[in-house]
Amino acid sequence: MPYPRFPREPEPDFARLAAVLGRGAPDRVPFIELGIDHPVLEAVREAPFSGEPRLWRREFVEVWRRLGYDYCPVGAQVALPRRHLMAEDTAGLAMAQRSWVDEAHGTIETWRDFEQYPWPRPEQVDYSFLEDAAAALPEGMKIIFLGPGGVLENVMWLMGYQPMSYAMADDPDLVEAMFARIGELLVGVFEAVAGHEAVGALWLGDDMGHKTQTLISPEALRRWVFPWQRRLAQIAHARGKPFLLHACGNLEAVMEDLIEEVGVDAKHSFEDVIEPAEEAKRRWGDRIAILGGVDVDVLARGTPERVRERTRGLLEACMPGGGYALGSGNTVANYVPVGNYLAMLEEGWQVGVYGG
Repeated sequence: MPYPRFPREPEPDFARLAAVLGRGAPDRVPFIELGIDHPVLEAVREAPFSGEPRLWRREFVEVWRRLGYDYCPVGAQVALPRRHLMAEDTAGLAMAQRSWVDEAHGTIETWRDFEQYPWPRPEQVDYSFLEDAAAALPEGMKIIFLGPGGVLENVMWLMGYQPMSYAMADDPDLVEAMFARIGELLVGVFEAVAGHEAVGALWLGDDMGHKTQTLISPEALRRWVFPWQRRLAQIAHARGKPFLLHACGNLEAVMEDLIEEVGVDAKHSFEDVIEPAEEAKRRWGDRIAILGGVDVDVLARGTPERVRERTRGLLEACMPGGGYALGSGNTVANYVPVGNYLAMLEEGWQVGVYGG
């Protein structure tokens, strides 16, 4: 499957995305993704990535450029070992195995677990991917730095969602200590990268909801999660850089907190069954940028024609007034047909032009 059929070779310009993150309208709607699974990227470039790390990172930057993005997403290697469950990956572009977090059992469930856990020190964080990617950036392209998981996410992943929920009632001091340890680690990571000249924005992924409500109560989020998220946003803003939030689930009860107290500049992750991106743009688009919104179910199970139709509808609803970037509602997973993903990009390039 070749690269998308664009009318001309993409020329990255991070100012285009920066305008959107400031709720402006650039020359055309930029593309944005939190992530694209590597089998999808390899299928698009019609070749596997190199096994040599630095060459692989240059290839990674180049494929994002050729797909029309004005940035490349880059994270850091932070060692936070935790329990996983594994199963065979049966996706269309299958990897060897698929893993997910064990919600019923945690790596840290007691104070003894907490004290014996091999907590990483800031100086142990590996930023080599950032440095190699920065050296490979073409003119006009920037990096969006991805945090190593979120404040709530990392605590849930380490404790297990069920043990954490019990501990919130039975041992809140342990929960407090967990959030403090994770929050301090994330603050250290963000402070280390926020001033890097190649970094154009910082993006925190922190899933906080499910289909009908938040994963923990709004009061618990305000107590344990939002103060740390606010510090991360302040680190970004102190360097003059936008702070993006990816958060799945129904966050209706805390959107005001995220905008006014945390200080997010843009919100990502939308499901049509919860809140379509068009509705989010109508409600919040005068205060924050809206990112993505082509529902992953449409991308995964629809036809290319259906994907193009959904993309056009989103652009028609979300382009007016600016502050919108096009992409999936979550990520481009390896069960998304590559042709559907390319159809979204091609339609976005053709339709998402201001004044055209």
